[in-house]
Amino acid sequence: MMNAQILIFLFIILFSGQLTAQDTLPQTVESVDLQRYAGLWYEIAHIPNRFQKSCAYGTTAEYRVRKDGKMEVINQCYERDGDIDRVKGIAKIIDQNSKAKLQVSFFAIFGWHLFWGDYWILGLDDDYQWAVVGSPDRKYGWILSRAPELSSQVRKKIDDLLEKRGYNPEKFVETRHHSGNRI
Repeated sequence: MMNAQILIFLFIILFSGQLTAQDTLPQTVESVDLQRYAGLWYEIAHIPNRFQKSCAYGTTAEYRVRKDGKMEVINQCYERDGDIDRVKGIAKIIDQNSKAKLQVSFFAIFGWHLFWGDYWILGLDDDYQWAVVGSPDRKYGWILSRAPELSSQVRKKIDDLLEKRGYNPEKFVETRHHSGNRI
């Protein structure tokens, strides 16, 4: 009898742990019009990551809808010496209903993309003027805008949204859009 109670107790703990893990996934937007999402975005801020270490300023992302339903992704930034660092990739839609969950790959061998990263659209302006993107584990996050700057009111709204999605807005580092050199 004691063993059965222990097994039931362990089952309840394991089951409730799975529910808790699922409940902690960040919520995405209800739907994304990929045609409207396509185009040039300026990175306003990001959670620091290893693949953007060389970026000093001027980080942008450009998205183009392909005929096969995937998106071409071109990320670009300026390095400290002024050289451009550009990488091209592909995004595939994981959630066909909302189109808010994508996976992106920037590495291919003979045309095969072997490594994919989650790219979830967590917040999106009604007019597609800003977006908040992240990963379900919250290790990665970006604030994007159609212009290189956001008003303080919009940024406050985005920071509130980040907190609702389980992110700490203080982890986001501002992106400069000029070299800092005076002419």
